Amino acid sequence: MHLHIKQADIGYDKTLISNADANLNLGEVCLLIGNNGVGKTTLIKSVLHQVPLLNGEISINNKNIKHLSVKEIAEHIAVVFSKSVIPQNHTVEDLISLGKYIYYPYYFELKKEDKKEVSEIIRELDLDQYKHIFLRNLSDGNLQKAFIGRALTQNSPIIILDEPTTHLDEKNKITILKTLRKLAKEQNKLILFSSHDWRLAKEFADKIWYIKDKTLYSGMVEDVLLQHEELINPSLFEVNKNFISPHILAPGLHKEMLYSLLQKNFQEDLSSLHFELQQKIWVISYNSLRHQCESFEEIVNFVKTIY
Repeated sequence: MHLHIKQADIGYDKTLISNADANLNLGEVCLLIGNNGVGKTTLIKSVLHQVPLLNGEISINNKNIKHLSVKEIAEHIAVVFSKSVIPQNHTVEDLISLGKYIYYPYYFELKKEDKKEVSEIIRELDLDQYKHIFLRNLSDGNLQKAFIGRALTQNSPIIILDEPTTHLDEKNKITILKTLRKLAKEQNKLILFSSHDWRLAKEFADKIWYIKDKTLYSGMVEDVLLQHEELINPSLFEVNKNFISPHILAPGLHKEMLYSLLQKNFQEDLSSLHFELQQKIWVISYNSLRHQCESFEEIVNFVKTIY
């Protein structure tokens, strides 16, 4: 089974994504990324056939989604949106149990094996202590985990999550993403999740779907990142429009830190400066001069002597 987008125009009254071609297979984790308003959520809703395509086709297991009923789509895809209606009088256990709804009549009694599965998912998501707590009393992070738990109990081969880590702290974010990757690899699930943070891709995703300028770029994480420098360029963190960056040669994290430091402290055009990190020492080249700094504080003080 796989998810296939073929020559699709995606949007509402106007096209947000044009002539999209992409596919994912079972066992793969894919990060959907792009700026606000480019069509990430619209793409997800199009896959669910909640927003009709303007042109082209989306198929699941070689079946056009246009020909699938709502129940059939639910059997294929479990989804978690970033903004979900909260059943106020449900507990965590109640919500996660609802993932079994597509397999039972509206009023149902869970089988023994279903109850065991629900308990295992609650434990996997570190929600044991909140099992009987009403959803209205949960933190945003634990509430998000509970909705993800409901998607997991649905046992659909495809799981789609719209910004699932938005309200999570670092520990819970890692818990969720490790759980999703484990599901993909051990239970042969196809996982598609959206986020603003491309850095999640390096650790948890196999593929990226990147939306930019009405185009959907897709491929292996490493290939897409290297083909689109803006994804790994620290200028993503621009807070000073007048700032012109110097040349920085350093590992990614150090490069980001230095870029952020300089744009916070300087309005000037720093393009005549060249920074290179050598054995924990920053070597700064300016005209024919070379200066060494051991700390970011030293860097700021030195640059101030120039500008």
